[in-house]
Amino acid sequence: MGAQSAGPLVAGVDSSTQSTKTLVVDAETGVVVARGHAPHTVSGGERKESDPGQWWRALGEALRQCGDAARQVSALSVAGQQHGLVALDATGEPVRPAILWNDVRSAPQSELLIGELGGAKAWADRVGSVPGPSFTVAKWAWLRANEPDAAAATAAVRLPHDYLTQRLTGQGVTDRGDASGTGWWASATEAYDTGILDLVGLSPDALPRVAAPGEAAGTVHARDLPLPHGALVAAGTGDNMAAALGLGLRPGQPVLSLGTSGTVYAVSAHRPADPTGTVAGFADARGDWLPLACTLNCTLAVDRIAALLGRDREAVEPGGGAVLLPFLDGERTPNLPAASGLLHGLRHDTTAGQVLQAAYDGAVFALLRALDQVIDEEAAPDAPLLLIGGGAKGVAWRETVRRLSGRPVLVPQAQELVALGAAAQAAGLLLGEDPAAVARRWGTARGASYEARERDEAVLERLAGTLTAGEGLLRG
Repeated sequence: MGAQSAGPLVAGVDSSTQSTKTLVVDAETGVVVARGHAPHTVSGGERKESDPGQWWRALGEALRQCGDAARQVSALSVAGQQHGLVALDATGEPVRPAILWNDVRSAPQSELLIGELGGAKAWADRVGSVPGPSFTVAKWAWLRANEPDAAAATAAVRLPHDYLTQRLTGQGVTDRGDASGTGWWASATEAYDTGILDLVGLSPDALPRVAAPGEAAGTVHARDLPLPHGALVAAGTGDNMAAALGLGLRPGQPVLSLGTSGTVYAVSAHRPADPTGTVAGFADARGDWLPLACTLNCTLAVDRIAALLGRDREAVEPGGGAVLLPFLDGERTPNLPAASGLLHGLRHDTTAGQVLQAAYDGAVFALLRALDQVIDEEAAPDAPLLLIGGGAKGVAWRETVRRLSGRPVLVPQAQELVALGAAAQAAGLLLGEDPAAVARRWGTARGASYEARERDEAVLERLAGTLTAGEGLLRG
């Protein structure tokens, strides 16, 4: 148990690709009184899969690390990695491991689905997004095509956060934010699209109810966790939507998140519909929208380049003309699922530190190219870029973002923004408040500010030229 609490306690859960984090927070002040962490295992190689049961076990372990504080919470919320396909049988048990967001085996199904509904624009107009390989609808189509017995045994389909919420409450409930990343929830109608479900052979009865913003999913029903029986459980949401809540974002404030994946997003009052597929037209957890672009290759890809070079991740050097597009896992933005890393422009005098800097440049470039499409016209062009995620702690990441964006940068002091956003959602439910306003009261976006630097146009031009010239190689 950490700091003492003045108000009721709430818990926020971040069930991510790599681990589960839990925070117990004072609902009035935002003071974190306890925290826990437990790792997950993800299969290697082409398959990106996890056993959903380990998420539940990790949740229990992370809550136990919170001690007595966990047993005193009045409400909690689960935020989870988006898009993952959790297929359950009639008893609620997984029929196979969950297929995660960064598994790109569903690329052929993605292409087929786009054509079958009338093209990318038809998807964007109807769903708000063009369903890339990461989207749940493509993963379900892959399962039907490649593992028909597993698909036939599936009685319920859940997203990762839905699976945990269901085990907590006994109720099949999701929220509009996470549902908007499935490909079968239509932003135009804010409901499941029965035409798309018919197209992929999935019954609406297999899907969870979509709770309205501010509505509870239920109460704690599970007996095997250190939580009070009957505590309120919020609907939860996707990790990006939770981070937006955790920052208390207002429309027009751009965010760049540096983690296993890289993301750029901003809250908007306008429903997005990008026919190029660069911007996913997600809903947020409050009733607005969260246009977002995501890259598959971010901190882990750059760390891998550093390891190959035998250098510390901060050991970058300026100069040189090398260009590195670190698309080690295939890429989502730009949509190049068969891509591998591409290195161009080596000379005799190129140093290892310059190659490492080129990897940072390539990862940040992919995100900044999408940023202009994410932010709508009403956002100020010089609005500070909020830099979050594990990479935001790194000097090399921060300085690369400053040099290539030309924007001021704000690095919030709060680190666990997804779990904080989930806690803010729980607090909003408990107190009857707007969860983003709760987060603003908590001061979660306070942090270090860095002035804008002149944008490095030469590097940006080299990167854009290499991406264009190398497209044939990158398409695999």
